[in-house]
Amino acid sequence: MSDQVKYVLDEKDIPRDWYNLAADLPAPLPPVLHPGTKQPIGPADLEPLFPMELILQEVSTERRIEIPAPVRDIFRMWRPSPLIRARRLEQALGTPAKIYFKYEGVSPAGSHKPNTAVPQAWCNKQAGVRKLSTETGAGQWGSSLAFAGSLFGIDVTVFQVRVSYDQKPYRRALMETYGARCIPSPSSETESGRAILAQHPDSPGSLGIAISEAVEIAAKNPDVKYALGSVLNHVMLHQTIIGEEAIKQLEMAGDDPDVVIGCAGGGSNFAGLAFPFLGLHLRGGRRRRIIAVEPAACPTLTRGRYAYDFGDTAHLTPMVKMHTLGSTFIPPGFHAGGLRYHGMGPMVSHAYELGLIEAKAYKQTACFEAGVQFARAEGIVPAPESTHAVRCAIDEALRCKAEGRAETIVFNLSGHGHFDMGAYINYFSGKLVDADYDEGELAMALAGLPSAAAD
Repeated sequence: MSDQVKYVLDEKDIPRDWYNLAADLPAPLPPVLHPGTKQPIGPADLEPLFPMELILQEVSTERRIEIPAPVRDIFRMWRPSPLIRARRLEQALGTPAKIYFKYEGVSPAGSHKPNTAVPQAWCNKQAGVRKLSTETGAGQWGSSLAFAGSLFGIDVTVFQVRVSYDQKPYRRALMETYGARCIPSPSSETESGRAILAQHPDSPGSLGIAISEAVEIAAKNPDVKYALGSVLNHVMLHQTIIGEEAIKQLEMAGDDPDVVIGCAGGGSNFAGLAFPFLGLHLRGGRRRRIIAVEPAACPTLTRGRYAYDFGDTAHLTPMVKMHTLGSTFIPPGFHAGGLRYHGMGPMVSHAYELGLIEAKAYKQTACFEAGVQFARAEGIVPAPESTHAVRCAIDEALRCKAEGRAETIVFNLSGHGHFDMGAYINYFSGKLVDADYDEGELAMALAGLPSAAAD
């Protein structure tokens, strides 16, 4: 049989709660530190940025946290998302492996990001917040928060990394269609942006810089809160709805994965699929290979240092222990803009340090080659970020072919590439190059890591 097979749950099967990996980790997460005192922070320290409900989720060690009914009602617009058996890709590869992908591109914004944008917007609305500031790289998070803001009557301001702002005008148009204001970062609207522009007028920007600008706006304006689309624990929590659904769908298929794969920038879509499977293992189930795939031009897990660092360039955020390339590191302007972050989520980093997950890094031309092969077999054009997971899944399937192993592989197709066709145009015209980061700049960024008593 060569036809694509979908495993689709009913609306009643949308998970009723999120899974919190913190409850099952064999060692607790290192504490978050105050940027000034370098002492562990408490919930009150985060109140200028987040509503208390999200803060409580951030620090929770409860295994299950209930999804509010109004949030589940909105999720019905696109959830449960389909799990698809990629039989045509299997046939094209000639592999004995079975390949499944969880397709998050069915959301209104075209990616997994609304899974956290909607609950974040709802929590802010419940707290009386009317304005949110945020940052975005490729624009998937910015467009998702803009979508969520439109549902709850919240004004959204998005600082988009300049290189992505220029590369992806349709993402910007989508944000504006949903009612958000989109600003290229670094900008002249904040002190941190002006400081960068004074030193580097042609700066391509980075997620670290954009975070600084968005955090500054929230910190200086009492009527504005900040929203983050990856990295933090509550974001990972919200995304676990992906893996919770996938577990049910694989049971429908009578299958159980040997390999679980997701692309990783800050870690949200990877954690969304992987953490529920990792939780099964930590609670006594069988162990699976779980692989986080990152760009070779911004290799946070594979080349970064596990240390306390700031989440932003201007050092306005608390310090978290994570795999980092240094908060001043600015990666080259490759097309997977959502993966151009200097750090990795603390919970993903911690799992990597404990040896619970693996990490691989790929160059972008190899990823686009895999994305095109996948599109021609399965009909879905992946986002540049998602092509990293596709590349790894194909390589794992080819390994199974070489070894004669009929393993089951599942990966998260975190979004479609309909707004990223400029990158595909560059690929087909031979203009897409494998940008390398500057080893000297990386060394300088790592040398500038802050000292922390908790190290």
